Amino acid sequence: MDSKTLLNRLKENDETALKDIFYQYHKAVFQTISKIVNESNTTEDLVQDLFFRFWEKRHQLDIQGELGPYLRRMAVNEGLGYLRKNKKYSIEDIDEQYDLSSDGTTDSLQLHNDLQKAVDEALTHLPPKCRIVFSLSRFEGLSYREIGEEMNISIKTVENQMGKALKVMRSLLKDYLPGLLIFLMSGIGALLFLCIFYVRIAMQFFQF
Repeated sequence: MDSKTLLNRLKENDETALKDIFYQYHKAVFQTISKIVNESNTTEDLVQDLFFRFWEKRHQLDIQGELGPYLRRMAVNEGLGYLRKNKKYSIEDIDEQYDLSSDGTTDSLQLHNDLQKAVDEALTHLPPKCRIVFSLSRFEGLSYREIGEEMNISIKTVENQMGKALKVMRSLLKDYLPGLLIFLMSGIGALLFLCIFYVRIAMQFFQF
């Protein structure tokens, strides 16, 4: 169901609209918060809180575009808010993350699953603040300026953290590059979408 219809139903106090929004966007919201907080139980609690607040302020919502980007930004704020509230990071220690086409082949799906697991594992090796900066940039698409504003740090600090993160991620994921290249050279027709997906993944971790 499109965002405008869902929002209209929400503003008419239709509780089933919130359920529809929850089921449609829960996965994306959970993944966004999880990459920031990195605690599954806490993440689910934060997801529930986010959707509860979304319902509470339904009459004040002024969303001109799609719901997805709006909810992802709420998720970013939710995750960062939790870390600030619980003193999980501070400015002093700042130096210390696609759905696949159903037409994919078994090999391509396996490659995707393996790569996703490798990426998730690699993220755990980043220092917390470094991981947050990387996730906001590469998975949420925030600019360095936006990240700096969200985390209350300078653009230079964001750049430094991204440099460190990319160095670590490239090192940890280097063994996956040959497999990606072989797959990309053989991908045709129905695999075009998957090829684009893997190109984007490779660009995220193997170059600035």
